[in-house]
Parts: sequence; structure tokens; C-alpha cells
Amino acid sequence: MKKFFKRPEIVLGYLFALFATAIWSGNFVIARGLSDKISPVNLAFFRWAAAVVFFCPFALKPLIRDFYFVKKNFLYLLVTSILGITVFNTLIYYAGHTTTAVNLSLIAITFPVFTIGISRVFFKEKITFNKTIGIILVGLGVVNLITKGNFSDLKDLSFSKGDILMLFASMIFAVFSTLLKKKPEKMNLFAFQFSTFLMGLIFLLPFFIFENIGQSDLAFSREMILSVLYLGIFASLTAFVLWNKAILILGPPKAVMIYYLLPLFSAVSAGIFLNEKIGAVHFLSLFLIVPGIIIANYDFKKIKSPVVLKDAA
Repeated sequence: MKKFFKRPEIVLGYLFALFATAIWSGNFVIARGLSDKISPVNLAFFRWAAAVVFFCPFALKPLIRDFYFVKKNFLYLLVTSILGITVFNTLIYYAGHTTTAVNLSLIAITFPVFTIGISRVFFKEKITFNKTIGIILVGLGVVNLITKGNFSDLKDLSFSKGDILMLFASMIFAVFSTLLKKKPEKMNLFAFQFSTFLMGLIFLLPFFIFENIGQSDLAFSREMILSVLYLGIFASLTAFVLWNKAILILGPPKAVMIYYLLPLFSAVSAGIFLNEKIGAVHFLSLFLIVPGIIIANYDFKKIKSPVVLKDAA
């Protein structure tokens, strides 16, 4: 412990990861809190529009300098942007209409297990015994959550639509995270991130226009404006910077362990702002999912490096 505090950069690294995770948890609270005030497509569009505007001063110069890599890897960036920016967060906002913020965050942290499965299918990576045990535990945790502890619901498939959408969103994010392994090595990180933000926003534009044709002007309340600014500035930019600083200091395995505190932060925020109740079902799911993910990522000799999150929510 003394050695830990003698290395202030390590403490700073954990603080960076902690703050990034706390910021990302707000995404799920907002998804639930604004579910009856703004459509998922509109919320996603305004979020990424704000992110692009505020990220532009930092990333425009690197993007121009590395534009050669954008042209060379256009198809890769196209798929990555559609999955990680256009689809993933929009699904979260759709899910927020029919499930709680706590459920959203609990299901969100299952993406590393889906990543393991995708790596096995497409990259022939071996699924070890500990990964198998981890996947089983996570699966039980998710089923417990979406059936509200009543496993007999499985025969009737009476799950919450939002839980299923969030599960699908986690699968999408797992594919996105797997694709990040193929990021052009020489491309500046800010240029890469900004290009995905911008392209993802462009692909949202047609859906945004279609949804608002013939509609009356959007009513922008103070709550809505502050929420969009939070998502654009903090959840999409600030958390990204903090997270990558944490990765540089701690390395991916230790930083990702902090990310598994996401449901805890979401539960506290949802309790304060949305009056959501936390019950035994949530705790049981948490105690199955988190150990399952840790076991799945442990090699008994060293912790394997899970995929680094570039924009986790």
C-alpha cells in the first residue's frame, strides 16, 4: 500500500479511469431520463453533433495531417463508424424507453464476453476453460436480470424489450471493439476518433431528417440542452481523454477492471435522479456478471488485455 501511494502517477491513473467510468454511467441515466422527451435518433444526432463541434479544435489539425489514412482505410472507417457511433448509442437510447438505467449499465458490461466469442469465430482464438466459466457466469447474470430473477419466464420469452435491445447493443459494441484491433497503426488517435465521430454523425443525418420531416419544431428545454451538452462534451470527449490517459498509465487490464464499476455509478445516479429502486435481482446479477468477466479475462499467469474502449457509451 505504501508503495502504491509513493507512485502518484498510479493513483492518478486510477482516478482518470474512475472519473471516465462515472461520466459514462451518466449516458444510461440520460437515456432513461429523456426517454419520453426526445426520440432516440434525435438524442443520438445532437449528442454526436455536440461532440464533433467541441472535438474539432483538438482533432481537426491531426485529421488533416492524416487524411491519407482516412482515404486509404475508408471502408474500415465506414463500418467502424456505423457500428460504434451511428448504431450502438442509438440502440442504447431506444433501450432506455423500456428498461431501467441500472439494467442498461449491467448489460453494457457484458461486451468483453461477446468479444471473446467473436474473436473465436473470426480470428480462431482459443476459448480456455476459465473463459468458458466466465461466459457461463455472465450468461446467468444477464438471464437473471432480464427475467427479473424468474427463470420460468424463459419458456414464455417475456423479457423487457429494452433489455434485449441493450443486449444487442453490447453485441454491436463487441464487434466494434474487435474492429479497433485493426486500427491503422500510424494514424493519429485523435484523427481516428474524430473521423469516426464525423462519419457516424453523417450516417445519422438521413434518419434525423426523415424523423423530423413534417414535425413541429423541437422543444429544447433546459434539461434537454444540458443533457446533450453532457453527452457531447463529457461522455464523448472528456471521458475519452481521461480513459486513454488511464490506459497509458495503468495498461488496459487494470483500467478495464475499473470500468466494471459502471453499474454501481449508474445505480447511484439512477437512484438520485430517477428514483429507480435497486433490488436483490440487480445485486445477484452484478455478483454473477462482474466475476464472470474477470474470470474470462484471467489467464492464471497473466491478465489478458481486453479490448481498449475508445468510447464505451
